[in-house]
Amino acid sequence: MARVEDRLFEMLEPAVAALDFTLWGVEFVRAGKHSTLRVYIDHADGVSVDNCAAVSHQVSAILDVEDPISTEYFLEVSSPGMERPFFNASQYAGYLGETAAVELTVAQQGKRKFKGVIAAVDGDYVEFNVDGEALKVAQSSIKKAHLVPQFN
Repeated sequence: MARVEDRLFEMLEPAVAALDFTLWGVEFVRAGKHSTLRVYIDHADGVSVDNCAAVSHQVSAILDVEDPISTEYFLEVSSPGMERPFFNASQYAGYLGETAAVELTVAQQGKRKFKGVIAAVDGDYVEFNVDGEALKVAQSSIKKAHLVPQFN
């Protein structure tokens, strides 16, 4: 069975695309009555508060009809921001040469949490340069990852 985030992504993506935004990712944080459904949207021209409100209105209507989550939750719609989380391997391709903070489900080459430069993307694999060494990781083994903004 697909993860709840995967089902929600498939359910919400057409509506977000119809509003001319890219659905960057969906995250459901379980915390009883304080659970949160985060919907990240992106656009080449950026994302404003009004954009988030419009998408939130559309997404809320779909969630009310489909009712895919049986518990109470808060809905948040936002831009992925400067520390954008990565949800699939293809998203890393636009950030080659940038640094990502990564947490793996299981340690690989003695590393479970690390920061590395995004070196390459090959299908469902992302290669990072970590302390001068290549580390190729399957997207399925990444628990979470996000971009680390660099200020020069």
